Formats: sequence, structure tokens, C-alpha cells
Amino acid sequence: MRRACFLTPLVAEHLPSGRWRLKSPLKYQSLIVEWIVSVPKGFETDFASVPRLPLAYLLAGDTAHEAAVVHDFLYSSGICPRQEADAIFFEAIGVLDEPGWRRWAMWSAVRAGGGAAWRKYRKLAPPE
Repeated sequence: MRRACFLTPLVAEHLPSGRWRLKSPLKYQSLIVEWIVSVPKGFETDFASVPRLPLAYLLAGDTAHEAAVVHDFLYSSGICPRQEADAIFFEAIGVLDEPGWRRWAMWSAVRAGGGAAWRKYRKLAPPE
């Protein structure tokens, strides 16, 4: 029986810009889609874009990095619809054994505030 899981570890280097760059691919097997999400070596991320407000960062900052990388890649690549990208994020946070309340809070935040990022990436995408 298939199960959702990360197939490779997250290996990233911190950049002077404050972002992170993958030093090797990150692969995630989702039950939501019929393919393996493969984030390429060299992909840059800020992990989870949690506001640096004390309570918000305390509750959800510096957690679920692997899930955040997959989510950032899905948004930037546009290889699936936004709702599906957010569902994969929710699933991946669960794979990382984060508490249910944090999983729900992080998913709710991307559903409520992720539209601007999604639209920004769509504007940057080359026309098909």
C-alpha cells in the first residue's frame, strides 16, 4: 500500500539573501497526486513565509521546512492547481508529524494569504 512520504532528505544551504538553496533534489510521494513531486537541486526557498510577529512565529515558524519547500516549488512551477498544491502542503505537514493544530493553522494561512503569491508566480510564468 502506498503512503505519503518524503523519499529524500532536505539538504539546503543558507544564502546571504536570507533564502535557502537546495543542495540536492527533494522528492515527495503524495497520495493526492499520481506522481512524485521532485524539487530540483538549486531551487531557492524561504521555507514557510511566517510573519515575524512573536506569536505567529512562535506557533508556526521554523517548522515543516520540507513541506514548505514542496509547497513553494508547486506554487512557483504551477504544475498543479493552487488548491491541490495547498492540499499537498497539508498532507506533507502531517507526514512530518507536526501537531494537528499547527498543520491546520499553516494550511489555513496559505489558503487565506497564498493567493497573492500564486498570482505573482503566474505573472512571471512564460506564456504557453
